[in-house]
Amino acid sequence: MIRAKTLTGEPLEWAGQTQDVWVDVQAPTPEDLARLREAFTLNRLAVEDALERGHWSRAEAYPEHMFITVRSFARPAEADEFTERVSLFLFPQAVLTLSSAGTGPLEAVWALAGRESVNTAPEIGYELLDETAETFFVLADSLERRVDELEERVFTDARHNPVPDVFDLKHLIAQARRLSTDAREATALLARHAQGPPADLVRYRDAQDSFTRTGSRLDTLRDNLTSLLDLHLNLQSQRMNEVMRTLTAVSVVFLPLTFLAGVWGMNFEHMPELPLPWGYALAWGSFLLIGALLAAYFKRRGWW
Repeated sequence: MIRAKTLTGEPLEWAGQTQDVWVDVQAPTPEDLARLREAFTLNRLAVEDALERGHWSRAEAYPEHMFITVRSFARPAEADEFTERVSLFLFPQAVLTLSSAGTGPLEAVWALAGRESVNTAPEIGYELLDETAETFFVLADSLERRVDELEERVFTDARHNPVPDVFDLKHLIAQARRLSTDAREATALLARHAQGPPADLVRYRDAQDSFTRTGSRLDTLRDNLTSLLDLHLNLQSQRMNEVMRTLTAVSVVFLPLTFLAGVWGMNFEHMPELPLPWGYALAWGSFLLIGALLAAYFKRRGWW
């Protein structure tokens, strides 16, 4: 599918125009690619990168045009790992975008094109990068909420095991961090080689800074998850120590009782307590007194 509009925002039936136009191609067919090659001078390597599935974010300054391809998250608010990609061919007076099925940032900028803030090719490139960076910010916000929920459950629900959730989040953060780094490097190369007024170069550096800040937030989240995992293990160890302390206290209470029962259970003929009429009561009284004294002592020391 090929759609087009002028840089002033007017819808256009594209018939090969290459000046003051934005051409967007989604799921290109061989016929679409042939039409594009007839109208625009496209570098072969750039087209191959744009058509390759799963290609990482990168940029290049070709003699024919500037080129950048970036990945963004399709559902960042849901902290979903699914990504989408758009490739951008920047000409002095025209923009060509190529994607398999469009992207969220692409549709947002398509709606903006023609307004006062978006009416040149470099401005479209900047807005597209800025909207792509925004998906990383939204993803970071969603991940922060999930990390906060995990932290609360660690303290309130002793039976909950957060380890699988922690490692799932760390996997997603590692992927987002890698994509953010690739996009930042690509944007930096675009800012370094782009030609135009200083205002356009400042915009590209602003987009680069956005990717840098998202990378910093993701690094912080990764460190928080590591700290959360350490905290969970420490709490589990503390709970285990409390259980062992309680079991030890119970064992100590029964230790002298077991000793006395073993002594009075020996089958010697001459044992002074055996013929006493109150010997059984004496044994039980000794058991109860010793157990109560030890239990009170442990309770006072906070071991019980």
